[in-house]
Amino acid sequence: MSVWKRLMSAVKGGVNEAAESVADNQALRILDQEIREAKEELRRSDQSLTQIMAKRKLAEQKAASLKSSISEYESHAVSANEKGDQQLALDCAHKVVDLRSQMDTEQQYVDQFSQTEKTLRQNISQAKNNLRRMEQQVDMVKATESVQKAQTAVSSRHLGANSKMKTAAESLNRIQERQNERQAELEAASELAADDSGDALEKRLQQAGISGGSTSADDELARILGK
Repeated sequence: MSVWKRLMSAVKGGVNEAAESVADNQALRILDQEIREAKEELRRSDQSLTQIMAKRKLAEQKAASLKSSISEYESHAVSANEKGDQQLALDCAHKVVDLRSQMDTEQQYVDQFSQTEKTLRQNISQAKNNLRRMEQQVDMVKATESVQKAQTAVSSRHLGANSKMKTAAESLNRIQERQNERQAELEAASELAADDSGDALEKRLQQAGISGGSTSADDELARILGK
């Protein structure tokens, strides 16, 4: 693969990663919005469940009241019959039939409300569990994303620091090389100055033992005794 193709592949890869990152962030925002909307729907569902429960309780109370009235008119029918008032006893029986019909209707309401309440409870409970799991997953994804971003930042800084240290070390070496070169130039200039002043020639004579140099103790003693 040519350098150009590798470069284009790297660019495309970077573009794809950037696009995926944007899409992922957008997906998280969409999930947050859907979670908020789901919570609102669940709140309304709880209100509906409360209303169903209230209607079921009212129907139960009315059915209980009708049942009590039935017992009361049945007792009246028995009393009227015992007193020989067959018409009154029959009227009480008709009343019982009417009350029993009303009670059966109310009991049907009770059963319907109870079934609806049971279904709503199950659905709401399942929806809340699903929503809770979704929230936990979103929270974990966000937490993991934050940690990985922090790790990436630290790694980048670490790599950057290593790069900076390498660059600084290279700069230090260059400075030392320049200083060594400058020192060599200074020493060379000093030697040239010594040549110009004759110091170099005197040093060579001393090294050859021809002139100058320090006097030894033996030479000094011989000079004294020679006097």
